[in-house]
Amino acid sequence: MFSYLVRRFRAALRLTGFALAIGLALPGGMAQAQAGYTQTRYPIVLVHGLFGFDSFLGVDYFYGIPSALQRDGARVFVAQVSAANSTEVRGEQLLAQVKNIMAITGAKKVNLVGHSHGGPTIRYVAGVAPGLVASVTSIGGVNKGSRVADILRGTVPAGSLPETVVNNAAKAFVALINLGSGATGLPQTPTAALNSLSTAGSLAFNQRFPQALPADCGSGPELVNGVRYYSWTGTQPVTNVLDVSDGPLGIMSLTFGQANDGLVSACSSRLGKHLGDYRQNHLDEVNQVLGLRDWFSADPVTLYRQHANRLKQASL
Repeated sequence: MFSYLVRRFRAALRLTGFALAIGLALPGGMAQAQAGYTQTRYPIVLVHGLFGFDSFLGVDYFYGIPSALQRDGARVFVAQVSAANSTEVRGEQLLAQVKNIMAITGAKKVNLVGHSHGGPTIRYVAGVAPGLVASVTSIGGVNKGSRVADILRGTVPAGSLPETVVNNAAKAFVALINLGSGATGLPQTPTAALNSLSTAGSLAFNQRFPQALPADCGSGPELVNGVRYYSWTGTQPVTNVLDVSDGPLGIMSLTFGQANDGLVSACSSRLGKHLGDYRQNHLDEVNQVLGLRDWFSADPVTLYRQHANRLKQASL
């Protein structure tokens, strides 16, 4: 009996060693669960997109991502800017928060990471104050406009009664978001957000802030004015039958005629060094809804952790 138990114990040890070896070999596996893996030189600032928030009723917009980055050394701050306003207004709000973060931490720069409308928002800060920014990472960023915004702008003409109705409805929705997130003091102008996210609005913005934009659908310059630029995106609008967002995103994806995540085309998302396209929709990119995603796709949380390590390796 004793010799049998010894054999079982040795077999268990071998299996544990094998599992550990596999975990260390897999991308995003156990190799990442180590002290200092995400410990960047400068703080990471996460910036939400349209109708976004830092935390709503205790649920993170970047679901599970801040804690995953902090666990192995990153200093992470989640910005809260207007849920619906122009890129410039959101950018000025973010700039003020960046300065506060630098004052609190003593850091000389920050790493900005923006999702959706957060992409142009962080580009604004890097454009007006490049000395405060170590890196810009745009995830599903609306860098060249969204076909969905164009359709809405065309359907709801400026100054029309339908625009007033839609604007008031959007304000009511934002008020609900603010109530649950504590951001009631921020100005909200949904029509300004819509204009910024349209192709025409993005073109006007890009004329002022062309940094790191590619000429085509590839990568743009990685280093501009001392700031490193990165991007990645999703290209699979429907990813999980349990995800309530898949239906609307799947329908909206039909308007593009090219690879997209349900709200932003793959080409529009490109900025700086493009790190890849993934089987994710627009909400999967921030691990929403509540972590539901394509079971065979890269884990969104892992992508953020890997990127933090990439920034660390670049002394950022």
